[in-house]
Amino acid sequence: MRRIAPLLTLAALLWIAPALAAAPIPGGLAGNIYPVPTLPPTDSQLAVAVGSPMPDFDLPTVAGPRVKLSDYIGKKNLVISFVPAAWTPVCSGQWPGYNIARDIFEDNDAALIGITVDNIPTLYAWTRQMGDLWFPVASDFWPHGGLAQKLGILRSDGVSERALFLVDKKGVIRFIDVHDINARPDLGPLLEAMAKVHAEK
Repeated sequence: MRRIAPLLTLAALLWIAPALAAAPIPGGLAGNIYPVPTLPPTDSQLAVAVGSPMPDFDLPTVAGPRVKLSDYIGKKNLVISFVPAAWTPVCSGQWPGYNIARDIFEDNDAALIGITVDNIPTLYAWTRQMGDLWFPVASDFWPHGGLAQKLGILRSDGVSERALFLVDKKGVIRFIDVHDINARPDLGPLLEAMAKVHAEK
């Protein structure tokens, strides 16, 4: 049975990664998207690396309660998904796509937080049009991009990179994907990293 579980996880990864990459923007949201031209793929210098401690954070969320790194230390592996800006094309499809993968996050004892540098009212309106998201959405608006700066993913125009971080239960960064800002990440590598960290227990 112990040999079968990794095979099932791998099969799930292979099935779900393309689905996430192609998940459409929810219908009610599609008509309110701000068009964005093609941008330089990245525009910042990472300040952390795999093996670094995750910088502390304490951020407000759309739902009300704040999220803190200490909420997860010793309890859950944590995935942080930074997206550049609300009401933009790629970002508006990326987070709804995570609903497809919820079971895989839970199977790997991993929580997920979505973060942008937008303020709470903007995130409230935007996420309401996405429909139900199973994870908290937090604002790194003030001090502007404070966490993004600690991580080295704040771009020169004030938005963040499109980036994924996997933090283990000890608070150590185990995976980083600072992705081309113009494209939705293939979650296959992240999901594989989650399974690997979870298997270390």
